[in-house]
Order: sequence, then C-alpha cells, then structure tokens
Amino acid sequence: MSNIQLVSSRRGSGPVLVVIRQLDREGWAPVIDLLAREREVVAVDLPGFGDSPPLPDGATPTVDALAGEVARWFSTVGFTRPPVVGNSLGGAVALELARTGAVSNAVALSPIGLWSSPEAAYALGSLRVARMMAERLGGRTARVTGNPFGRTLAFWQLVARPRQMTAQAADGALRNLARSPGFEATRRAARSYRLRGFAPGVPVTVAWGTRDLLTPLHQARRAARLLPGARHLRLHGCGHSPMSDDPGRVAHLLLSASNS
Repeated sequence: MSNIQLVSSRRGSGPVLVVIRQLDREGWAPVIDLLAREREVVAVDLPGFGDSPPLPDGATPTVDALAGEVARWFSTVGFTRPPVVGNSLGGAVALELARTGAVSNAVALSPIGLWSSPEAAYALGSLRVARMMAERLGGRTARVTGNPFGRTLAFWQLVARPRQMTAQAADGALRNLARSPGFEATRRAARSYRLRGFAPGVPVTVAWGTRDLLTPLHQARRAARLLPGARHLRLHGCGHSPMSDDPGRVAHLLLSASNS
C-alpha cells in the first residue's frame, strides 16, 4: 500500500461528484464550471498526473493499481462510495471502481481497454509522439497553441473541433502532457490492459464520441458486449475527449446519470 496523497480541488455545493483526471485537466474545466452550479465537484488527479505524485518506485501504475489508489483516497477525504466520472484512462479507472463496488455510480467517457493489441499500440504510440512534441517545445508551446492550425495539429486525435479550443486551454494541455511524471510508466502499463466484463452492481454509463479517432467508435460495441447491464450512449459530433467539444452536453449527461 502506498502512502502518497492525491491532489484534488473542490468547486460548488450540493451532492458530491468526483471527476477523475489525468491529461485532460483543461478539458474538464468548462464542464466543472457547469456542474458546480448543482454539485460539489471534487476533481482528483491520478497518481503521476497533474499535481499528484507518482506511485512509489517499483509500483507499476496499472489501471487496477490506480483504481485502488483512488479508492484509498476516498477514505482519506471522508467519502463513502461517491459517484465518479472519468475520460479515457480515467474512464477505465471509474469502471474498475464500479466493479469493486467502491462507488455508487460511474460514468466512463471513451474508456481505454476496449482495444485490440494493434489498436492499443496505435493509441498509446500516438500519445507518446504527442508527449515528445510537447517536451521538445518546452516553454515555446504557445507557438503551436496560439493559432487554429497549430491546435488542430496537436489535438486532432483527441478533440473533434480543436480549432475551437482556446489558446489558453490548449497551451495548458500541452504543458500538462509534458510535465506529468507518471505518463510513460502508465502508458507502458496500459498496453496490456483489457476491460473484463462484469455485471455492474451500481448504475454505470459508458458514452462514446462518434468522432473519436484515438479509440474509435467500434470499441463502444465491445463495451456493450462486456457490460450488458450498463447504459451505453453516443455523443454525436464529439471526439475522444468530449468535454472540450460539447461541455454542456457532457455536463447534462453527468447530472442525469448521478440522479439515477
């Protein structure tokens, strides 16, 4: 068992909703603004991402290990089975928390782990290339994020409409990608992760962007076969990180799911 303390932030008031974040902090910001009108939104950074420290040396950051860390964090902040939501890696963590009954409700947006080996290699290899680009830019990320073409070049796989991203959000996303110390170890560990089917004992929603180019929509059909008891939705016109494409629709989905 590790002794790291995950870093989180709180916004709003009302029933608690936990947002699990990794590389997608800027994407979640407009959604959290909307959710905070009706919920106390607690956004937690996974180990090795954002402001949270990585797992101790020797600990492999598998999806199961990350889910276990989040479950332990619940007890440190006084949460008992809160509802959770995550995108991509965070979505897989949310599903594993639902599997173990550590949460009362889970929403997964384009979760990883529904891929074949070639699909995993493509998605994770693409992210590695993006990371290398962000690292090489260093403090010059604004050269890419300051114009619509640069934002398209950097985020076309993740966001359906990258030209609509603000320069500030895009710059923050690239900087977060470059500075996350847990990225490479987590990327390597994720290659072998496959979601195992289970019958959810709590309400589970899996939503997929119809323009997801990183984990394409056909993976949603695998999710439907593995999780027949979950609710499966399509987010039309959205990419892998739908929060950036349509924050209003994502917020509405999360509010309706947490009321179920």
